[in-house]
Amino acid sequence: MSACSSGGSSDPQQGKGDAAADEKQESGAPVAGGTITIAFDREPDTLDVHKSTGASVVDEIAQFMGGSLVYMDPTSHEVKPYLAESYKISEDGKTWTFTIRSGITFQDGTPFTAGAYKATLDRILDPKTDAKSTIALIDAINEVKAPDDKTLILELKEPFAPLMLNLTVNGWLQPLSMQAIEKGGADYGRIPVGLGPWKFESWQPGESITFTRNDSFKWPEAFYTNKGPVHPEKLVAKFIKNRQTMMAALDSGSIDVATLVPAKDAKKYKANEKFEVLEQMKSGMGMYLNLNQKSEILQDLQVRKALNMAINKEAIIQSALQGEGVPAYGPLPPTIMGYDKEVESYGYKYNVEEAKKLLDAAGYVTNASGVREKDGKAMQFTMLSVESKSKESQLVQAMLGELGIQVKINTMELGAMMEAELKGEFDLAVGGYSYFDPDILYLFFHSKQIGGFNYASIKDESIDQLVVKGRNTIDPEERKKIYAEAQKRMVEQAYIVPIYVDKQFTVVNKRVKGVGYNIDRLQLNDSWVSK
Repeated sequence: MSACSSGGSSDPQQGKGDAAADEKQESGAPVAGGTITIAFDREPDTLDVHKSTGASVVDEIAQFMGGSLVYMDPTSHEVKPYLAESYKISEDGKTWTFTIRSGITFQDGTPFTAGAYKATLDRILDPKTDAKSTIALIDAINEVKAPDDKTLILELKEPFAPLMLNLTVNGWLQPLSMQAIEKGGADYGRIPVGLGPWKFESWQPGESITFTRNDSFKWPEAFYTNKGPVHPEKLVAKFIKNRQTMMAALDSGSIDVATLVPAKDAKKYKANEKFEVLEQMKSGMGMYLNLNQKSEILQDLQVRKALNMAINKEAIIQSALQGEGVPAYGPLPPTIMGYDKEVESYGYKYNVEEAKKLLDAAGYVTNASGVREKDGKAMQFTMLSVESKSKESQLVQAMLGELGIQVKINTMELGAMMEAELKGEFDLAVGGYSYFDPDILYLFFHSKQIGGFNYASIKDESIDQLVVKGRNTIDPEERKKIYAEAQKRMVEQAYIVPIYVDKQFTVVNKRVKGVGYNIDRLQLNDSWVSK
């Protein structure tokens, strides 16, 4: 790893005696060679994006190898053609026709065509694939057609507004080489093939994944300055679960980029001239609590309301985030279209006395030991959490403890936590998400997603109807009204405890130039490693 992070190049044209490279370096122009090492706090379960259990790190890392039909411009946030050179949507919103760009190839040499992307989507839609993470993104598609190499037609069951933004996701919905999948068989997820700027090289379980430059790549998104292959020779995704260990690796130079850096650490790096700190408000929810509706205690609305009023969001933001965040009052953040600002007035506010009254009314009274109980049964919850949210979890535990509620924290690795949530083995669970469309309410809270991302097993006919109507309504203003209603219903029923939307910090060693971070994505096509 020290060799990887040294910035040296195995490119013979970039040796120490290369005067042209030295001249470029002095002028600040990009030079080829070197390695960029990026730390992630989790390891993917697989890089077969259709077979993954859904951890966001899979999408974050797989995107380095991928591409998408369309992309979201980082400045205007407008959706523009990418692997498709153009597209059109029928008046009824049910037929989407894309014209595929020519001259693009997968990293195994097979051409990217309309037929190749049809095969990718068909694989997701095939029940045998069991595509848990990706199926919800395209389940409105009834049939995929490719009458020729240039023409891709998506026939929808009904109009589906979120589809265009979903198609910008170049991790989950990237085109896959069916030839590579057939050749890799059951091992494909550990030897994936894409068509993006980085080619998979190797995977050291528990340590890292290494990618090498795709020298054939010459089709980046239009906003990049570099129109050809990436400048660095290699890219390493290193897995460091412990945040303190990650920061130590950044300080020592064994990694170049740390993602999701805590606010307290980001402040330190802002004052260090050796590092650059990239920041933006999260496109998603930083933290909320899922309340398992299979728990008898949590089926009581008064109890759910009391839990919402028991949490001092501002105190958590100040203590855990150094103030770098805003309170959340509903299931959507201000950064997503459809956010209803009125939620800030009608959402639950911190009010311990009112929370106590609600618990009293629900029959949970304080015994001699100060613990709430009903019919002789103590009010106690198991709360699932991850290490990165340990401070927040302890604060929640203490705040609920003030009401006489006993909370046992079970800190787990994310994959194990998701498995426990799928099985319903919890009362409370720390949640969060990154997304770009209010359709996240369908993915997380529609009753069809019970057994999937609807970990809380929420079954509410009003919410079901609203989130389906929201995804079937094309007009943006009408969608906003629908999602305003959905947010209000979620809050009224107190199905979750929204806590905060946080800032995202990425810290970059300044020896690596040109790293971008936008819409929760690292952008590396313009990046290069200085000597």
